[in-house]
Amino acid sequence: MARLSVVLLLVVATVLVLRWRRPAWYWMTIGVVLAALRVLVRYASVMDACGLTVPPSRWRLALSRMTDRPAPEPRAPRIRCLRPTRTGLVLRLKLRPGQDAFDVSAATDRLRHSFGMYGVAAREIRSGVVELRMTGYDVLKRVQMPAKIDRAPMRVPVALREDGSVQYRDYRTVPHGLTIGATESGKSVYQRNLVAGLAAQDVALVGIDCKQGVELFPLARRFSALADNQDTALDLLEALVSHMESVYQLVRAEQRISVNVPDAEIAADIWDLAEDLRPTPVVVLVDEVSELALFASKEEERRRDRIITALVRLAQLGRAAGIYLEICGQRFGSELGKGITMLRAQLTGRTVHRVNDETSANMAFGDISPDAVLAAIQIPADAPGVAVAGDSTGGWSRIRAPHISLREAVNLCNKHADRTPDVPVLAPFRPAVASSASGAVTLNKASAATA
Repeated sequence: MARLSVVLLLVVATVLVLRWRRPAWYWMTIGVVLAALRVLVRYASVMDACGLTVPPSRWRLALSRMTDRPAPEPRAPRIRCLRPTRTGLVLRLKLRPGQDAFDVSAATDRLRHSFGMYGVAAREIRSGVVELRMTGYDVLKRVQMPAKIDRAPMRVPVALREDGSVQYRDYRTVPHGLTIGATESGKSVYQRNLVAGLAAQDVALVGIDCKQGVELFPLARRFSALADNQDTALDLLEALVSHMESVYQLVRAEQRISVNVPDAEIAADIWDLAEDLRPTPVVVLVDEVSELALFASKEEERRRDRIITALVRLAQLGRAAGIYLEICGQRFGSELGKGITMLRAQLTGRTVHRVNDETSANMAFGDISPDAVLAAIQIPADAPGVAVAGDSTGGWSRIRAPHISLREAVNLCNKHADRTPDVPVLAPFRPAVASSASGAVTLNKASAATA
C-alpha cells in the first residue's frame, strides 16, 4: 500500500511538473483526453447556462401532451465533430433554427471558463455551422511552429495565432501590409521571419533601411537591392515605378484578347502570364517609414514628396505588376505629412506589436476594428513578439512570431543567396557583398556610388 502511494505521488508530481514546464507535452499525453471528456460531459448544461439553447418545437410539445409525457428540454446545437489538435480541440456545431453565429461568438469567454480551456475562438464555416477552436494552454508563451505547414508561392508562415493555427503572410491575397510597433516590441523579429520565409522562394527582395542599414544589410546576400539613406531610397523607388510600367507593357502585349481565347486565359496581371514570360515578383521592405517622411528643409521636403508619391503609386498600381509593399514603423499617422493617409488606405494587412499609446493603435485599426485597438494596447511589455494581426474585413487575432536570431536569419539568407534574381532595373542598387575577416558586409562600388 505504501509503495502504491509513493508511485501515485510520483505520477502526480510528474504530471504537475510536465504541465508547468512542458505544457505541449502534457496536452498531447493527458490534457487532450481530460479536456474532451469535460466538453462531452458538460456540453448540455454549459450550453443551457450560456443561453445557447432553443425551446422545443411546437410539434414536440404537442406530441408530449398527446402522449402524456414530460415536456422536452431545450435543445443545444448539435455536435458534428470533436477533433483534437496539437494545441487544443476543434468543436464543430450545427446551429438550431433561430440561432445565430454571433450568439456563439459573444459567449466564447463563458465557454472558455465552463470547459476549463485556456482560450476559445468561434468562426462561422458556412450558414448554420460554427467552429469553436479551443486551446488547452498558452500557445503564445513558447511559440512552436507545427512541423507540417502549407507552403505556396508568395505565402509565408510568419507567426502562430492564439488559437494554435498558423498566421500566413499571403501576398497574392493581401498584397500590401503595415507593421507598427514600439522599440523592443518584436517588430524586427517579425521582419526577420518574413525575410527568412521569402528567402527560399523565387522573389526579388528590396530593402529600404534608413537606420544606416543596421537591420537589413546583414541579410544583403539575398537582397536584389538595398538603400540605407533617403537619396538612395528615392532613386530606388523611382526605379521600381519604372519597372512597374515596363511590366504593365508586357502584360498588355501578352493579354491574348481574341474571340477564341477563354476569359480565364486573358492576362490581367503577371500571374496570368506564361511561366517563361512572367517577371519576378518583388517584395519591398521599408524598415522605418517615418525616416522617409520627415524633412528639415525645402530641399528635403521636395525629396520627401517624391518618395511618398512613389510609394503611393506602387501601393495603388503595383499588385498586378507583382510589386508588394511591407511598410514598418513606430507610428504611421497624418502627422507624417500629406499622402501618408492615402498610402495607409492601400495597406490591407495590419500588424500591431506593443505600442506606447492608444493613438498609435488607432492609426492601424481605428478604421477597421475597435476591438483590435483594445487588444493591441493591452499587449504587455514583457511579451516581445506578441502582436495583433488584422485586415480590412475587421477580423483580427493575437499572434506571436517564433524567435529567430539575426545570425539564424543571416545563415538562411546566405544559404539561399543563389536564388537572388537579377532584375536589370535594380542592378545599380544591388549590394555585391564580400565577407571581411570580422564577418562584416561591404557594398560594391556601384552601390556605394548610388548611395
